[in-house]
Amino acid sequence: MEQLVERLSALDPEAESAVRAIAYFDTLIASRAGLDSFVRAAAILTGCPAGLHDPDRHVYLRIHPDGHRLDPGPAAPAWPGADLHGTAHGRVWVERGGAPTTVDGVILERLAAGVGIVLDRTRGRAPAWDPAGVETLLSADADPATRLRAARRLTIPVELRVRVVAALPLRRSGADPVAAPEFGDPVLSRWSTRIGRVSAAIVPATTDCRELPLRTGVGPSCTVADAWRSWAGAVTALRLTADGTPAGPGPRHLCHDDLGALAVLTERLAPADALIADVRALLAAEAATAGSLATLSALVEQNSLRQAAAALHLHHSTLQARLPQLQAVLGYPLDTAAGRARLHLALALHRIHANGMLP
Repeated sequence: MEQLVERLSALDPEAESAVRAIAYFDTLIASRAGLDSFVRAAAILTGCPAGLHDPDRHVYLRIHPDGHRLDPGPAAPAWPGADLHGTAHGRVWVERGGAPTTVDGVILERLAAGVGIVLDRTRGRAPAWDPAGVETLLSADADPATRLRAARRLTIPVELRVRVVAALPLRRSGADPVAAPEFGDPVLSRWSTRIGRVSAAIVPATTDCRELPLRTGVGPSCTVADAWRSWAGAVTALRLTADGTPAGPGPRHLCHDDLGALAVLTERLAPADALIADVRALLAAEAATAGSLATLSALVEQNSLRQAAAALHLHHSTLQARLPQLQAVLGYPLDTAAGRARLHLALALHRIHANGMLP
């Protein structure tokens, strides 16, 4: 090998660097080095931070060329990278801002191969999608031993804090049927299933679901053994969501942690029981003037009439002129604290009624 390197050095310095990189990674493989060693080698050889992300096994690693670990962060699309074989979305990369070199490609290929060997040796193959196992973890009727076996089968780390996400798709129109969505994010899709018309996913407690193009309720943080409790909280939160459109105003994403006393009411109220006189008044207002629900939602979501008008893209005097008609249909004032509280509760009950029965 040394003789080959010396000859290549005289002919093509870049080829020499590529062969040295291959030899370096082969040595790491032969010595059964760990993940840190492989990623650190890529960072040193390229002079750029290097990273690894395997969402199937929840492995995330970034290392600086000087050898110290960096905070986890997503790989930029422009950075050179390589896919991890045998994973759905695993990837390694080097954080080079300019055009990648030929040696970068060699390093990334050897990095991906070495990381794959280490992951298979230390963590086993990532399991196939197992919706039945997820459903077992979310079932209130499953005994603890059965839940533990399901968690092991899904390779969910025992120490991992998780939340459960309950999701429904956004309606394209008021007449569209509601169907369970597919989770596109690999972190969400690995431990997911469908229960009734709702999609459910177990995710690490730190996962941010607010950017998903879905309506989501997020349950409280818990251990894997208590995922069924988080699922119940997620469904409660989902019952209070809406599409966030003029036709379906209201929050698209809600966390059970933020509901407070409203969670207690929602858990105990059937959709049919939510159709009280105040909710019928909301429906009457919308029937009389399209957009009334969006107007009323803005009034309770914003801190002032001017802010509500800005959210509705109206002049505040225009919104002020609409209030008497809305108050007449609702039967109570909207410019008092009691009236706004009553409206806030009525809108929540309206969403409970509109969402119908959920698991």
